[in-house]
Amino acid sequence: MARNEIRPVIKLRSTAGTGFTHVTRKNRRNDPDRLVLRKYDPVVGRHVDFREER
Repeated sequence: MARNEIRPVIKLRSTAGTGFTHVTRKNRRNDPDRLVLRKYDPVVGRHVDFREER
């Protein structure tokens, strides 16, 4: 099955300024805007917002 651009791989970068990233996939039809998820940042040691970077 070929991968297409409807569900691309995106990088989520920490807003805490540590430079830590998570990698995930998103559905562009359901989430056309930039994604913001609250995930764990091991550098800071707590949950922070991670924003999509392009």
